[in-house]
Amino acid sequence: MKLFFLLLLPTLGIAKPLLLTPADFPILGEIEPFWVEEIYHSKDSSTCLQELATHPAYQNLLKKHQITLLGGPTLGQLTPTSAAVWFRTARPASVSIRVGDKSFGPIKTTFKTDLTGTLTLTGLRPFSEHHYQILVDGQPASPTPKQLTFTTPPPAQTREKFSIAFGACSRFVPERESIWEIVAKQNPIAYLTLGDNVYIDQPEDQQMQRVHYYRRQFHPSYRVMTASTGIYSIWDDHDFGKDDSAGGPKITKPSWKQKNFNVFSQNWNNPPYAGGEKLPGCFYDFTLGDVHFIMTDGRYYRDQGVSMLGPDQQAWLLRTLSTSKSTFKVLCSGTLWTEHADKGGRDSWWGYQKDRDEIFSMIRDQKISGVFLLSGDRHRHEMFRLGFDVGYPLYEFETAKITNIHTHPANPHALFSYNKGNFFGMLDFDFSINDPTVRYRCITESGKSPKHLQFTTSLSKLTPPKQ
Repeated sequence: MKLFFLLLLPTLGIAKPLLLTPADFPILGEIEPFWVEEIYHSKDSSTCLQELATHPAYQNLLKKHQITLLGGPTLGQLTPTSAAVWFRTARPASVSIRVGDKSFGPIKTTFKTDLTGTLTLTGLRPFSEHHYQILVDGQPASPTPKQLTFTTPPPAQTREKFSIAFGACSRFVPERESIWEIVAKQNPIAYLTLGDNVYIDQPEDQQMQRVHYYRRQFHPSYRVMTASTGIYSIWDDHDFGKDDSAGGPKITKPSWKQKNFNVFSQNWNNPPYAGGEKLPGCFYDFTLGDVHFIMTDGRYYRDQGVSMLGPDQQAWLLRTLSTSKSTFKVLCSGTLWTEHADKGGRDSWWGYQKDRDEIFSMIRDQKISGVFLLSGDRHRHEMFRLGFDVGYPLYEFETAKITNIHTHPANPHALFSYNKGNFFGMLDFDFSINDPTVRYRCITESGKSPKHLQFTTSLSKLTPPKQ
């Protein structure tokens, strides 16, 4: 009976236990127990770092290690001439950032925002490397990676090469966190995290959600990546609610989902959300070079068996895609688009075929070129050619096992499907040639890029024939 119950746990949506950082891991191994004992196990969902403001042992630990920065820096909202930097301080503080001879800020962090803040850096050179320094109360922030540098994206009209990384399914697994440094070594301009960014499965306990973010954001390997790479995120079921969860059509029902979105928004450095305050949800769009990324929220308004995005977000997606001027348009989802999705399509776009096919029909009817799809959720690196005819092959690239332990079986319908170890995806764009290309490839935990897990296509092959 006990074995049966343990096997049933995932289907009941019970949260996976925290995998704790070893006590001898520098600094994080000492500070994590305070977060877990005082915040995670609190019965009050509003509990945050303010709980530790008068905790003598915790404050002594901050002083001992001279900790002034608990999270970040995290880059985001990149343009050719600007970038935003997110951070979380250890105590209420004044924060400023220096880039060359320019200074930005200061702004003050408070417990109201759980000690987080964002500063926007402007007047930057396009497609150039920039070094920056974070100051907390006038002193260099600590700890931070040794090298605080990032590259701004190129303007859309330039003929350049650049890369974007993406992945999903990143439960905090202490012995696997070093893969974030492998991401950074690829020098992508940005990393797209497509859901299950931290495994929470506690929709009514915002205090537990916060601790999941604290642990990941303070890990030194993760900070190496976020300090040098623009981060763009959406959520999926395990960071929105529970396994296969659907929020329903109402904005404030169930009551926990708007609270969860507030925690999510506080912990990421995304561009402004498209729905604004009136229509919460983590859907938005942005461009990097001549590539337009459209990020969707398939959880907040999902109406089980009726609608994936809800009517308002669906209309926004159609409008945004229809008016896009970029060479490549990338539709990003936390779950699979293919008709060969797992679970018979119950937790993917195939289970909402009417909505999916409305999008694809518009691509076909309006002869929109350069579209391909990204997704996460299933613990594999794979590629599909969808059965829907948009006038050219419609490809889906899915990768979703960057730190996770659990593996999903290979999908026999995929053009390739790989599930060994941990990995993430890379998109290499080349606009230096007359027929721009995108190459999709897998980067393994060893930093290798197997040739049999690569695919390249060009704009001309993603363009409907002229009649």
